[in-house]
Amino acid sequence: MVSIDNLGVEFSATPLFTDVSFVVNPKDRIALVGKNGAGKSTMLKIIAGLQQPTSGAVSKQKDITIGYLPQVMVLSDEHTVMEEAETAFAHISEMQERLNKLNQELSERTDYESEDYMALVEKFTHENDRFTMMGGANYRAELERTLQGLGFQREDFDRPTSEFSGGWRMRIELAKLLLQKPDLLLLDEPTNHLDIGSIQWLEQFLAQRANAVILVSHDRAFINNVTNRTIEITCHRINDYKVKYDEYVLLRDERREQQLRAYENQQKEIADLKDFIERFRYKPTKSNQVQSRIKQLEKIVPIEVDEVDNSHLHLKFPPCLRSGDYPVICDTVAKNYGSHTVFSNVDLTIKRGEKVAFVGNNGEGKSTLVKCIMSEIPFDGNLKVGHNVQIGYFAQNQAQLLDGEITVFDTIDRVAKGDIRLKIRDILGAFMFGGEASDKFVKVLSGGERSRLAMIRLLLEPVNLLILDEPTNHLDMQSKDVLKQAIKDFDGTAIIVSHDRDFLDGLVDKVYEFGGGKVREHIGGIYDFLQKKQIESLNELGRNMSAAGSPSDNNNAVNKPAPSASQATPSTLSYAELKERNKAIKKAEKAVEAAENKVFEIEEKISEVETKLATPEGAADESLFTKYGELKAQLAAAEDEWEEATIALEEISAK
Repeated sequence: MVSIDNLGVEFSATPLFTDVSFVVNPKDRIALVGKNGAGKSTMLKIIAGLQQPTSGAVSKQKDITIGYLPQVMVLSDEHTVMEEAETAFAHISEMQERLNKLNQELSERTDYESEDYMALVEKFTHENDRFTMMGGANYRAELERTLQGLGFQREDFDRPTSEFSGGWRMRIELAKLLLQKPDLLLLDEPTNHLDIGSIQWLEQFLAQRANAVILVSHDRAFINNVTNRTIEITCHRINDYKVKYDEYVLLRDERREQQLRAYENQQKEIADLKDFIERFRYKPTKSNQVQSRIKQLEKIVPIEVDEVDNSHLHLKFPPCLRSGDYPVICDTVAKNYGSHTVFSNVDLTIKRGEKVAFVGNNGEGKSTLVKCIMSEIPFDGNLKVGHNVQIGYFAQNQAQLLDGEITVFDTIDRVAKGDIRLKIRDILGAFMFGGEASDKFVKVLSGGERSRLAMIRLLLEPVNLLILDEPTNHLDMQSKDVLKQAIKDFDGTAIIVSHDRDFLDGLVDKVYEFGGGKVREHIGGIYDFLQKKQIESLNELGRNMSAAGSPSDNNNAVNKPAPSASQATPSTLSYAELKERNKAIKKAEKAVEAAENKVFEIEEKISEVETKLATPEGAADESLFTKYGELKAQLAAAEDEWEEATIALEEISAK
């Protein structure tokens, strides 16, 4: 499908990678991995045709389509959500316009027996068949499914995109890309702006419906669930592993051990040769043997050991004051934005030393409660921050508060104290500011780099209550490991708002679930929480929470009013009623899943027939057209079943 041959890239005469060759096959799910700066994003840009390599070539099959999602995109503010998503079907809209014009022309003409009129009828028939084959009659249903899968509600479809935060607008761009169904998807950190439910939906979409995928991500769980092949960029070349990410890690470690043993043996051989040459260089009787050893030494090809960080850097928060036994106590806390209730009757107590997670779909109030704890916004109810509590807060906007006129090194040097000052460059290296990057001025850093720098600075400040709002979005896997271990070793209290399951796993001992205007406490880790909810994945979290998943404005305001007191909620039902309700919900969910799978299967069959019809032989086969028509009818019926099942699920969930 796509062949990369002897690819080489240099920046200022410094090689990024050399002689890189690999082939992308249909249905490949490739994880592109390597340390930051290894060239992963550059590789995606070259394959997408947005950047030219220094040497080598990228060969593509004729008529292949490639979709590329960069980390940073230029977003449009001129349309509603639906209008912007519909641009993915611009070709269908153009065909619809042509059909309308042809239909208008046919209705206005009266020369029914003329050759021109018959030619016009034939043209209309041909265009209409193409329109049907390309899904022109049912594309809107697929569009709505994709937007809802990424967290949008139906009432959001007619809202202007300018009302949404940057993360939600990035979802619209992702939806457009997925709807175009390219032969090859290139995704650069697609999970940075998604909540847990949407990440799980995207995992399922890529696994079941996408064609070939090349993915760059620092979300371990995501890439391990999606990919079946791992390409590692290291030492300016690639290593191609035909396995998932977890298996690749084991094989990579074995490979490096073998390389290290071979390297050590080679170094011993080189040392022995040099020792012999030095000992007998000036002895005439040994001259032939010396010359033989010199030639032998010249022929040795040095063994390279793949790049690996052997520093095992550990960070520890500096000593701080002991806080009170209960750093945070909430008593019937509520937050409203006009008629919109973000949450109400929040009662929670966080004890000293606890590590807790705030989880839930975007817009359910996680960041809003954090801002209440920080006293940044007004709220109703009682919220008490305990005695001697020193808060260390990380959010994306913290990066904007850094002094742009000093260097990266000076930014950290000014907060570091004691022995830690001797390790500043090691710490900066662990967070991707190694070498010359530590001497850059803060004002020239990108948003992601500023966020990482703000995180390092927080790690070195003496605090006893750590509040982290999506801390892993701009960290690579090594940096996340360093941060995770530092929080584990932290003897204070931590509140972590995150969608990164791998990061939360083994780190938190309590989960607070936000949804439907409520906050519910769950004792245990993130996967204990899933087991208690009796769900297989966090994708089902939004379906089990009332009014979950509605996108918010930048204040995280939920766009629906809270349910009235007269409405029954799961918390007001008896045990028997709740059990029966959950049983009905599970049955309805299975019906929706079965209907979705049926739609996917029929769509795949239609795609196969369309591929055959696109060939001269297929276009002449009347049986294929008959089969195509039958499949289209089956698809329409299956979509009706899916819609009915979805409505039934919504009705049961709303009871």
